Amino acid sequence: MRKITGKSIVDSIKNKGKNLEAEMSFFDHLEVLRWHLIRSAIAIVIFMSLAFTYYDFIFDTIIMGPKKPDFWTYRMMCTIGNKFNLGADFCVTKIPIRIINTEMAGQFTLQINSALLIALILGFPYLLYEIWRFVKPALTEIERKSASGFVFYATLLFALGVLFGYYIVSPLSINFLANYTVSPEIENTITIDSYLSSVATLSLGSGIIFELPIVIFILSKIGIMTPQFMRSSRRYAVVIILIIAAVITPTPDILTMLTVSAPLFLLYELSIVIAAKVYKKKMKAELDFYRKS
Repeated sequence: MRKITGKSIVDSIKNKGKNLEAEMSFFDHLEVLRWHLIRSAIAIVIFMSLAFTYYDFIFDTIIMGPKKPDFWTYRMMCTIGNKFNLGADFCVTKIPIRIINTEMAGQFTLQINSALLIALILGFPYLLYEIWRFVKPALTEIERKSASGFVFYATLLFALGVLFGYYIVSPLSINFLANYTVSPEIENTITIDSYLSSVATLSLGSGIIFELPIVIFILSKIGIMTPQFMRSSRRYAVVIILIIAAVITPTPDILTMLTVSAPLFLLYELSIVIAAKVYKKKMKAELDFYRKS
């Protein structure tokens, strides 16, 4: 039987104190996270309120924009088609679909969902800022400096991706699917939920895809991704990008697919440049370490 001494009691109290301190530290982190989530939720509610205030403009001009023949993308296609003699088919003058509502509360849920969607897009920079504030204390001084522009660049890439998805991918896809018929007896009557889901998925999906350089930067910092691997895998990346472009724009038109895939190729090459810079800095830091030692 273990003999209880004064020293063992003191050690037990110290260990209990350390465990209690660790538990308190864990709960402190949870408390900090909770306030980040609360502030993010408040920001989303504020942006939703703004979306409700200007909902007529948001619905008629933004959400229903890709359905209208006078949409910016279709006007640019007509201008380019006339300038380069690409034929009348390149100029979009009609979107032959009729949008309906089939649910009792469909229009109410439409306004809620679309307002939430707009709030998430507008509040994306602030959400990134809250994520950065939560992660920042756990980083070293060097890591903080190297990731100081995370919120700005991630927001910029996301905004470019959403604009690309909204002005290029969405209208091209809607135009193709609206004009695709297997029989003239079948009328394209689309529910508003299906239409909103298509525009939202294509726009937000493009915004997420455009975050590729940020993902590559993080993976390069960790050491998982290297520029050598990305260069050697370029041929596979080309095939994957073409497949993604074909899925995003379900159209046999090669010009449309190349239009969508071109920015993805540029993003991949930009990711290689970013990975190369991270790799050079890492090699330089290791060389300086060995020289000092």
